Amino acid sequence: MFIKTIGPEEATGDIAALYAAEMEAMGMVMQATRCWSARPDIILPVERLLHQIRDGFSLGLLNFRLITFVAARHVPSGYCSQVYFRLLSDALGRDRALALARDHRTAGLGEPEVAMLDYAVQISRDASRITEADIQRLRSLGFSDLNIADIALAASFRAFLSRYFDAVGAQAEPRFLDADPAVRDELAMGQRPAGAV
Repeated sequence: MFIKTIGPEEATGDIAALYAAEMEAMGMVMQATRCWSARPDIILPVERLLHQIRDGFSLGLLNFRLITFVAARHVPSGYCSQVYFRLLSDALGRDRALALARDHRTAGLGEPEVAMLDYAVQISRDASRITEADIQRLRSLGFSDLNIADIALAASFRAFLSRYFDAVGAQAEPRFLDADPAVRDELAMGQRPAGAV
């Protein structure tokens, strides 16, 4: 990490409670969480918004993770790509996650999922180029306006988070790194993950 943050041993109050909950759930405090502690007044609102978007996601947790992963690949973000690759590998299998990392259009998804991820990619690259036709394509494939808003929120929020994580030097923890060094390098997109050899 490039900036000074509050470690678990020095955390107090709400930050200590947040760290304790993450330790209980994951056995560690992620750098993605810890890096927000440089602004103690921001850490809880950011965490709440993330949980509100994810936990109430109208297309389900798996689609939230698909959108997050594909968006992170196009921000680009080495940190979020490594973390969400691991989550998708656990959910879908490593080969499927690798196919998604390389090109979601050829990863065996249905037309609605491809359109959903195309929209997330465009948000990550340049949302100013999105048109009404892009939204109509999603509607024609069965997405409601709530679904479309959720896709936009997930991809936009990921761009915000990913850019901040990489800007302050957060690195993917060893537990999230793939066993294959070539895959780790591909996902890192130039960033050296923590614990990488």
